[in-house]
Amino acid sequence: MIFLRTLLALVLAFGLVACGDSKFKTYRGPAVTSVQVHKSARKMYLLHNNRVLKQYDVALGFMPVGHKQFEGDGKTPEGGYWIDRTNPDSKYHLSLGVSYPNVYDTEMALLTNKKPGGDIFIHGAGKYPGSNKVDWTAGCIAVTNKEIEEIYSMIRVGTPIYILP
Repeated sequence: MIFLRTLLALVLAFGLVACGDSKFKTYRGPAVTSVQVHKSARKMYLLHNNRVLKQYDVALGFMPVGHKQFEGDGKTPEGGYWIDRTNPDSKYHLSLGVSYPNVYDTEMALLTNKKPGGDIFIHGAGKYPGSNKVDWTAGCIAVTNKEIEEIYSMIRVGTPIYILP
């Protein structure tokens, strides 16, 4: 009987330790009602109404100045979008999809006979070996793996995101 209790205690302890390593966190604070990204400052703010809940340093596309115009330009879009999907299996740890391109983005790219691109996300670093101090993405908004775990737990699909110059 003592052996079974000890074994059960070890199994429970191991289970609790394993749960602590999960990339999926729980958030019980105020709802994030919008996200603002200030590209020139390399900052992202999670807001509840007008109150900043969290602030993060971000990396952007490798050619960050200006609005994304077409696939492969290395720019992070500018404008109002929303979070349209989650990706728990992202190669960048975790990611949240941004609704780029909208109708305007698509029309503007097609005017130049180019595709607008897509797959813009807020994501972690994954196995990216560099620092998050330089702009290294293809147009996404990058934070650290630890930060995306927190952000992923806080933001829901449908949350507006405003990406400002």
